Amino acid sequence: MTQAWTHETSPFHEGERRIQERAGVRERTELQGQRVIRDHLPNQHREFYENLPFLLLGSVDSEGRPWASLVAGSPGFIQSPDAGHIHLNTTALSGDPLDKNLQEDTYLGVLGIEPATRRRNRFNGRAAQVNKGGFDIRVDQSFGNCPKFIQTRDVAYVTPSEHDLTPVAREVDLSDTDVVRTITTADTFFIATAYSDGSGSATMGADVSHRGGKPGFLRIADESSILFPDFIGNNHFNTLGNIEMNPQAGILFIDFEKNGLVYMTGKAETIWDGPEVVGFDGAKRLTKITPSKIIATQNTLPLRFEFGDYSPFLSKTGSW
Repeated sequence: MTQAWTHETSPFHEGERRIQERAGVRERTELQGQRVIRDHLPNQHREFYENLPFLLLGSVDSEGRPWASLVAGSPGFIQSPDAGHIHLNTTALSGDPLDKNLQEDTYLGVLGIEPATRRRNRFNGRAAQVNKGGFDIRVDQSFGNCPKFIQTRDVAYVTPSEHDLTPVAREVDLSDTDVVRTITTADTFFIATAYSDGSGSATMGADVSHRGGKPGFLRIADESSILFPDFIGNNHFNTLGNIEMNPQAGILFIDFEKNGLVYMTGKAETIWDGPEVVGFDGAKRLTKITPSKIIATQNTLPLRFEFGDYSPFLSKTGSW
């Protein structure tokens, strides 16, 4: 395979390299990254994004806190005029912190996922041409992801109408009934992280990633935090590498029951060893999030999901 990364420096920043070293995969992950990480979107990825009814984004607010978000539209709302950027004909959903975070040159992490086929691709970049009707995202780094731990679901976009229920957004805590239900029954969520040393390097910025597991793989560890396992992945360690340098994260849960979303942001910690790590089947590490702010929305999601199958990779993983 020819080298895809054409920069002289590594495609990974210091935090990612530290975690790769600790996990014992530094050398081979560097070689892999040089082969698969690009500074543009290959045509296959461009076509993939253009056919999606939703997209996950990671952004950072004015206080430096990461948030994970979802934007949606009828397939075709995402366009890729060239390999260097995409254009989105959409805006933030009601109650989503992205509405305030999205400004010119804002760092954005991007995840495109097609649950029905378990296909996913990612890229990191910056916002451009932000206006009331949509925005562009310029590409800094792009790469594909494997289908591990993705549950299949058919997804359909539903055009909002005047007959829809009124959107509701509430600031809540971990004792909220809807939040507890959504977290403890989740088989999927998304995590956003960010790091920048001010250099403007293509390795810097925001990231958003998928996490999947058996229902119950997330635990409300105490009144103020949640705990979940880190299973083996592509060994890039984009999420944990960002947390290594900037111990904060944003989490997004889909509330399938009430067509809403649960957004949270807060302190992030990686737990490398101990009885809880050893006792959780399939876990290589644990991640602990202590939220500083949680927003729960209802009637805000213009998507309908129909569950299919659990990932076959979950057979070797546990739950709390």
